[in-house]
Amino acid sequence: MATHTITFDSTPPVHVPTGTLLTEAARQAGVDITQPCGGQGRCGRCAVLVQEGGVRRRSTLRLTSEDVAEGYALACQSVVEEDAQITVPPQEKVERRLTTDRVLAEVTVPTGYDPARDQTLRRVTVTLTPPSMDDQTDDWSRLQTALRPHGIPALTASLPTLRKIGRTLRTGEWTTTAIIDTASTPPRLLDLRPTPFVVDTSVPGGAEAPPTNGNPLPLWGAAVDIGTTTVSVWLVDLLTGQVRAQVAEYNGQIARGEDVISRIIYAGKNGGHEEMQNLVLNTINGLVDTACKRVQTTPDQIYKVTIAGNSTMMHLLLGLPAESIRLSPFVTGVNEPPPFRAADIGLGVNPEAVVDCLPGVASYVGADISAGVLSSGVDDSEQVSLFIDVGTNGETVMGSRDWLVTCACSAGPAFEGAGVVDGMRATKGAIEEVWVNGDTFEPTFRVIGEVKPRGICGSGLISLMAELFLTGALDKGGNFNTHLSTPRIRNGDHGPEYVIAWADETGHGRDIVLSHVDVDNLLRAKAAIYAGFSVLADGVGMPLEAAERVLVGGSFGKYINVEKAVEIGLLPDMPWEQFHFLGNTSVKGAYLALLDKTARARIAEIARKMTYIELSADNSFYEAFTSALFLPHTDLSKFPSVKVDRVNTVPVIK
Repeated sequence: MATHTITFDSTPPVHVPTGTLLTEAARQAGVDITQPCGGQGRCGRCAVLVQEGGVRRRSTLRLTSEDVAEGYALACQSVVEEDAQITVPPQEKVERRLTTDRVLAEVTVPTGYDPARDQTLRRVTVTLTPPSMDDQTDDWSRLQTALRPHGIPALTASLPTLRKIGRTLRTGEWTTTAIIDTASTPPRLLDLRPTPFVVDTSVPGGAEAPPTNGNPLPLWGAAVDIGTTTVSVWLVDLLTGQVRAQVAEYNGQIARGEDVISRIIYAGKNGGHEEMQNLVLNTINGLVDTACKRVQTTPDQIYKVTIAGNSTMMHLLLGLPAESIRLSPFVTGVNEPPPFRAADIGLGVNPEAVVDCLPGVASYVGADISAGVLSSGVDDSEQVSLFIDVGTNGETVMGSRDWLVTCACSAGPAFEGAGVVDGMRATKGAIEEVWVNGDTFEPTFRVIGEVKPRGICGSGLISLMAELFLTGALDKGGNFNTHLSTPRIRNGDHGPEYVIAWADETGHGRDIVLSHVDVDNLLRAKAAIYAGFSVLADGVGMPLEAAERVLVGGSFGKYINVEKAVEIGLLPDMPWEQFHFLGNTSVKGAYLALLDKTARARIAEIARKMTYIELSADNSFYEAFTSALFLPHTDLSKFPSVKVDRVNTVPVIK
C-alpha cells in the first residue's frame, strides 16, 4: 500500500497509508481537530482547507459547493490518496480554558466528622526495633508486628510497595509513617514514608502527634466529577475534612463529541477507546497538578480518590466498551466498578491510591445522579422533591425517603457554554446576567470579574433569552424580529443574530453575539429538560405542582435567575421559594463519599433504590418535547406568570 506525506500547517509532516482519515493523520501529527459530532460528519466543524494535493471526500454535508471548490473538506469524512498540505482554520482548533475563578465555593465539613471513625484511610506512625544479630526478623514482618497494637492485625501490599519498605525504614532510622486502606480485607499498605510524625505515647493507642509547628500534615484525598462538559476536582484534607482547593476545566473529550452518543460512536472507531480514556485522564491529571500547586503539595501524596460521573464517562475513563449504552436495550457494562489502584488506569496521584468509582443506576443515570441525590438530601426527606441536574444529559429524580424515580434526556451542552458560538464557562470574562431595554433593545450586562467580556455563560444565556422574548426581539418560536429598528439584530454567518457586545467593548476585539442557531440549540436543551421532568411526573401519576421543592443541580445551577428560567420554560412555573439552587451536587456527593464510609454506603443504597424510566421507550416524551420547543411553551396555561408578563410588557410586532 502506498504511503503519503501529509503536512498540517507548520507541524512536522507525517507519513500515512492510502485511505487514512485526515483526522487520524492529524492525530499522528499532534494536531487537535474538533469533532463535536464524534466524527459522524454531521456538524461540519472539522472542516479543513486542502492547500495542496488531494483527498477523497466521503461526504460534503455542511459544506457548500463553493466550500468544496475552494478546497475545504470534512476531516472526519475525507481520506488520504496523495501527498497533501492541510490548513486547519484557527477557529476550529480546540481551545481548552482552565476555569477556576467561579467554581470556588464554601463547603461545610459534615457536623461531627471524625476521621478515626468515618474514614477508611489511616495514617499511623510507628517506631520499630532495629534488627540485630539476635533479632533477624524480616522488614515486612517487623512492620506488621509494630502495627498490631494500632488495631491492624494483618496487612497486604503490592509488589512496588514491598520494594520500598527496607529503604524507607532505614532512611527514617526505623521510625516511619504508614498509609493504610482499612476498607480492604486484609487492610492494604498504600505507602510508607520516613518520619513525618513522632508517636505521642501519652495518647492512648499511640496516636499521631503533630509536628513542632502545631499543624499536622494533611492526609490528602480528591473528589472528582467527570461531567460530559466539565471536569471538577476538589482536593481534600481527610484529617480535617476541609476542601483546600477546587478546580474545573472543560472535559478534553469535547473535541471528539459534545454529547455522550457522539463520544460512544467515536470510541468505537480504531483506537477510539484509548484516545477517549487519555483525553479525560489528561484533563483530570492537569487539574490535580493545579490543585496540588495551590496548597504546595504533590500528587503522589493523594491516597484516595472518589469519582462521580454519568455511565458513559465512567466507561470511557476505565477503558470499558460503551457501545451497549446506546444500543437497545441500553445496558451498561458495569454500574458499580470495584475499587482499584490509581496505577491501573494512569491516574496522576499516588500509584497505590484507592480509586472508588461511585455506583450508577442505568445507562443514562449514572453516579453523578446517585451522588447528587445524596448531597441534596432527597433520599432523606419526607417532602416530595423534584431534583433536576441542568447539564448535558438532563437527568431528573422525583421522590422522597420512601421512593425515588429517575429519567434522563439528552439536553446537550448549550447551557454549559459549549455548542454556542460565543458560549463559555462561568469564569472571568463571562457575561452572567443581561437586561434588554424594551424601547431601544440595547443591552446592559454584568461580567464575572468586572472585566471586558469574552463570551456568555449559561446563566447569561438564560437571562438574555428571557429578556429578548419579553421585549419582543424573539418570538415564541425563537425567531428574531428582524423588522425592529435596532442595529443589534442583524444577519450574520449563521443567520439572524443579536449583538450583545460590540468588538470595541470586548476583551478579544470581536463582537459577542447570540445567533439563531444558538437559540435553536438552547430551545432544544430547555425543551428536553422540561419534557423530562414533565413525563417523569406523569409517569408516577403526580402533577408537577405536587413537588414540595425543586432542587436544581449542575455546574451553573447556583447562578440561575429563577424568574428568567421560568420565563423561557426551562423550569416549572412554581413559587420562587420552592426553588433551591445547589451548584455541582455531583462533586459534593463525591466529597461526602470520600470522607465518610457511611455516606458511601448510602450512595450505593440510593442507586439500588431508584426506579429508572427509559424515555426512549415512551412516546409521550417526544410529544412533551415538541410542545416545549417554544417560549415558554405551547400550552401557556402551564406558565400563568409568563402569560401575564407577555400581555403587559411585549410591544406589538408588525
